[in-house]
Amino acid sequence: MTEAAAPAEVRARQAPFWGYWIVLGAIVGQFVSQGARGQVSGVLLRPMVDDLGWTVGQFTLAGSAAFVVGGLAGLVIGPMVDRYGPRRLMMIGAFGYAGALLLTSQVQAVWQFMALQVLAGGIGASLVGPLVVNTTVARWFVIGRGWAISIGSMGISLAALIMPVAMTAVVDTMGWREGYLVMGVAVFVLVIAVAPLMRRSPEDHGMLPDGKRPGAAPTEAERRQMELIRRDMAQSMTRAEALRTSAIWLLVIAFGLNMAGLSAIFVHGIPFMTEAGFTRAEAALAFSVTGITNFSSKFLWGWTLQRYDPRRLAGLAFSFSTTGIVLMIVAGETGLLPLLFVALGCFGLGFGGTIPISEFLWAHYFGRQHLGAVRGVGMPFTILFGSVGPVAIALYFDAFGSYGGAFVALAITYAIGGAAVLLSRRPQRPDPAPAAPAPGG
Repeated sequence: MTEAAAPAEVRARQAPFWGYWIVLGAIVGQFVSQGARGQVSGVLLRPMVDDLGWTVGQFTLAGSAAFVVGGLAGLVIGPMVDRYGPRRLMMIGAFGYAGALLLTSQVQAVWQFMALQVLAGGIGASLVGPLVVNTTVARWFVIGRGWAISIGSMGISLAALIMPVAMTAVVDTMGWREGYLVMGVAVFVLVIAVAPLMRRSPEDHGMLPDGKRPGAAPTEAERRQMELIRRDMAQSMTRAEALRTSAIWLLVIAFGLNMAGLSAIFVHGIPFMTEAGFTRAEAALAFSVTGITNFSSKFLWGWTLQRYDPRRLAGLAFSFSTTGIVLMIVAGETGLLPLLFVALGCFGLGFGGTIPISEFLWAHYFGRQHLGAVRGVGMPFTILFGSVGPVAIALYFDAFGSYGGAFVALAITYAIGGAAVLLSRRPQRPDPAPAAPAPGG
């Protein structure tokens, strides 16, 4: 039988699984979401503050306000992902995010900068970023979820690898206003290119997660895989059910503290290094090491997530981040550039794990059917931590003129976060919901 004469079902089964396009969209969405805000804040901070006569606290407050708005927006965006899917949300986000960045290149007053940061980093980035794309990835994969989420989160790694060095070159040669213009154009082009590829769930297209198809005669191995998919659906909790578990609050604390540390390092990492005596070029190069280890570690974390307890893996990732910050402090005090590279490499290894592991844990604990709504309700609390981190560091710096004590506090923050996630347990539904019927079944 020729391919042209093959039954439609056979041809469909041979077609590439659309979930791989979803992973590609997740890579681009997370690159854009993180790369045009947190990853470059440290590059833009000093040029903007010096040019406009602002304080470090004023600059940082704008970014933190954006984090808060983004977290609150998650309450609405999460259920919308479950209901409508990612495509329309990402298209809207592309216009809002890019437009706000372009307008930021013209700001003169702090209030203008704050309003546009809220629109760009708070709303625009939320519509194209992790809540939207990772929820979608988790709906398309169950058996290969660890790999899919880890590969999808490479966008964040690429942002850490590329954006600090690239934007330092742009800002240092052209100026910070031109930097915002470049980012605005890049955001629009990248998101518009991938948004049409995004789909809500495999069931909408007659499939099951991981490319499985209903009605096929499975092998014994495939039967076991189908049972995993069924159990994942049966594990799915509504927002109200999830809020009654201790697990959601332990995850909120753990990954909220992680967000506080990440956002603080993104904003103050390069200023910390330059205050310690390293040049901006050295600081940007060292910061890019975070991206290298972050990116390369995705393969390690993806492999381990398929095999080991994700809670213990989260604790290990938090330990790497803690160690990295401690070594940064030592490098700042001694002026040893190689040690600074080691420190940021270690931090990048931890950073590379905490993001995919957190997304895996949310889906593993609460299932995929209502994942957007559950993740959405947790985001305001998580983002609140993230917004407090950079502001607290900035206030400390404005008060004492150094970063030393604040970075010690960051190391302690990561240690507490690791302990919280290790205390969490996967909740069990008191009355497990029956598996949803297979499409067409």
